Amino acid sequence: MFESEVYKRMIQNRDRMSKSHKKIANYLIENHETAAFLTASKLAKNVKVGEATVIRFAFFLNYKGYPDLQRHLQEALQRKMTSAEVLARTTGENEQTEDIISEVLSDDIQNLKMTLNQIEPEIFENAVQQIIEAKRIYIIAYRSATSIGSFLEFYLDLVLQNTEMIRQADGVSEHVLDITEEDLVIGLGFSRYTKRTVEVLKFVKQQGAQTLVITDHLMSPLVPYGDLKIVASTEINSFIDSFAAPMSISSALITALTRSQHKKVEKRLKELEGLWETFDVFYD
Repeated sequence: MFESEVYKRMIQNRDRMSKSHKKIANYLIENHETAAFLTASKLAKNVKVGEATVIRFAFFLNYKGYPDLQRHLQEALQRKMTSAEVLARTTGENEQTEDIISEVLSDDIQNLKMTLNQIEPEIFENAVQQIIEAKRIYIIAYRSATSIGSFLEFYLDLVLQNTEMIRQADGVSEHVLDITEEDLVIGLGFSRYTKRTVEVLKFVKQQGAQTLVITDHLMSPLVPYGDLKIVASTEINSFIDSFAAPMSISSALITALTRSQHKKVEKRLKELEGLWETFDVFYD
């Protein structure tokens, strides 16, 4: 494992490292089976350095940031960890609840910052345009990713009336049988990825449909099947993913769409308000 590129960089550059960077490198090497799954804030806490120092360490090794470094550390383990293994390796003894809330919210903030820094405005604008121009929009999101998919489906269909999330994995074939190049498929998937998400994206690409992928890094198996790719950082010191960044991206797509088509959306919302009032939908 230590023959992998990420560890070679640490060893070869050790003489050039600052004292703090050497502490981080030593910790990563000595705790390679657990350290690869620590967020930047957790690693900083364990090494007793600042979180900014951990991020600078990643850049020092010529990685694009800490998530990029972390991905290479995980790949060096050469096998997928189960949820139970990740939980066991990221949970310390006697951790206090008040520490956990601070840690998790700090990780969410870091994920949002990392996502904002790496997202390409041109890609985002193209994604919004694809949503506007699509004849039909299909959302593919399984397991935990369904939470984001449902959010997107609700608001896109509310204003566009052409969006559907395919919830039943066994019914995918019937839903996408007549898909065309005028349609858009939005695929959401985060580690650990489901085979069905990858299979559906592969199929719709073969049918010529436009595809937008929202995933957690460029090594994701969804990426080869996305005409447009938006990467959102989801790292958190737990067996679950942090969905703060993917959810914010979804909110941004919806907001950009409604602002771009504001006259059409405003007319639609006025009509809906009348309907909601008729059926007494909201609590006054």
